[in-house]
Amino acid sequence: MSKTTTGTSAEDTPPAGPPGADAPATTPPGEAAPAAETPGEAPADDDLGAAGSQLSTAPTETSVPGSFGGNRAPGLAGRLAWTGREAFGWVRWFWRQLTSMRVALLLLFLLSLGAIPGSLIPQTGTDAMKVDAFRQAHTTLAPLYDKLGLFHVYSSPWFSAIYILLFVSLIGCIVPRTWQFTGQLRSRPPGAPKRLTRLPAYAAWRTDAAPEEVREAALQALRQRRFRAHTAGDAVAAEKGYLREAGNLLFHIALIVMLIAFGWGQLYKTEGDKLIVEGDGFSNTLTQYDDFKSGNLFDDDDLVPFSFDLKKFTATYERNGPNKGTPRTFEAALDYSEGADGEVRHRTVKVNEPLEIGDAKVYLVSHGYAPTVTVRDGKGNVVLRQAVPMLPLDANETSQGAIKVFDGYRDAQGKKEQLGFSAFFVPTFAGAGKGTMFSQFPALDFPVLALGGYHGDLGVDAGTPQNVYQLDTKNPNLKPFKDAKGNILKSRLLPGETMTLPNGAGSITFEKDIQEWAGFQIVQQPATGWALTGALAAIVGLAGSLFIQRRRVWVRAVRGADGVTVVEVAGLGRSESAKLPEEVGALAALVHDKAPTHTDADADRPDADTPVPAEGAETQ
Repeated sequence: MSKTTTGTSAEDTPPAGPPGADAPATTPPGEAAPAAETPGEAPADDDLGAAGSQLSTAPTETSVPGSFGGNRAPGLAGRLAWTGREAFGWVRWFWRQLTSMRVALLLLFLLSLGAIPGSLIPQTGTDAMKVDAFRQAHTTLAPLYDKLGLFHVYSSPWFSAIYILLFVSLIGCIVPRTWQFTGQLRSRPPGAPKRLTRLPAYAAWRTDAAPEEVREAALQALRQRRFRAHTAGDAVAAEKGYLREAGNLLFHIALIVMLIAFGWGQLYKTEGDKLIVEGDGFSNTLTQYDDFKSGNLFDDDDLVPFSFDLKKFTATYERNGPNKGTPRTFEAALDYSEGADGEVRHRTVKVNEPLEIGDAKVYLVSHGYAPTVTVRDGKGNVVLRQAVPMLPLDANETSQGAIKVFDGYRDAQGKKEQLGFSAFFVPTFAGAGKGTMFSQFPALDFPVLALGGYHGDLGVDAGTPQNVYQLDTKNPNLKPFKDAKGNILKSRLLPGETMTLPNGAGSITFEKDIQEWAGFQIVQQPATGWALTGALAAIVGLAGSLFIQRRRVWVRAVRGADGVTVVEVAGLGRSESAKLPEEVGALAALVHDKAPTHTDADADRPDADTPVPAEGAETQ
């Protein structure tokens, strides 16, 4: 005779199985047996006792009582004692709320929301010029954004408060749960509850095998299925799925590691840009950067000591098809060394393949041309000869720049002046009469340099900062050269051609030697390895907490009143799981192989009952 039941409610009790059944089987989910409760019976959870406890390390939710202080005794001492209990109670309640997982998730959500304005609104730590432009364009919003700290979100008090509270919440939640989980790992699975029929998955049958033999067979079967099992009284208690809680704790510990790593990286990070012409070099010092920004705790000594030279930049492009002009090769050949006296090494840097030196990474981010020009004064003396970088305006490398002569120039009368030339460079000219000065292809197929000349004072002596790639033609002290017709002197030069300045003022020559430049971004952000480790650990922990089911199984074997052993198999999971009935059924089948169903003449009677001890106690 066998009895089986499954379901998601502890109120279910098993119906009698068909006479003469050979093996136990579990009822499919959703076909739970009718409840057999009697008025006044305690709920199922009360019957489970320790067997149903500690399936999770989640803290118990605590509601706010009417008063934490309790009854107040008369007098000043009673008032003080009541006030102390009340204050301590509220602090304890607030701490429990703060360290609950619900509040931690809420703070994590608020942190994500707080990062949105930091991504959409210009930040002073990233681009102060954009912030100034935003203030000028939005005179109404800018004062409000200043008060809310939206121009420096990540260092604002409200964002820091969310960040710190999230730290406290996660740590305050994880520490007690880790301690409790460690205790669970050191303890044995709890003994079987009094009434196994109250559990969601249940199977029972009668056998001629002795109870000790059944329990021994059950113990072996459970251990083969990697359960932690032991014999407790008249039953075998087993538990499995501890890695679910381990994964849950690992996920939240990994979140803390990631938050610390990101915070540490932001405080000590550095990020700078440097444009380097072929043949020039760079040393990792503050004065070498074209643009530099860093975290709040950065110190000059934190820069990784290294240097490199740009030996050659190579770029090739698609010549035909829909991808015409798309780069095929985009790489920079570098000679670099670590420290002051490090060995010189060679490395080719490509897009997304940076040069890594310690915590610093050197990324190749941009490219352009630097036409070489020679400027002579009225007596033919060379006052400037250099490759002048031009900044690209489009994908075909149409470029714009400025050529400036600060010192050494004298006009025809011997007067000291400064020269400036607005420059427009195209690597592939469309051709004379085509009506356009935009490049047709990014390679050097037909290079042309267009110049406009100015003389006077460039304004650098006043100490006012200016863009080295632009010429301030609105400067009243800077006057344009005029041609014979009184127009601004302009000329379109091919490599090797010269533009002569009027009135014996000199000349400028576009040399055939056209250099290329590469733009590098040097990033130094410590703790990136910790952040990556935390992210991977969080994924592993989350997968474990989602896919591993923690469950407990009991196998009870007692001798019935007629001397036949009654076997009960039941299981309990932390959450509703469709696999729990299957697992109980498989376990019952394994035990049934060693302790098959008892059959006798009485089993053929349709009104035969299966004797099961009411409270699980063994009867003789």
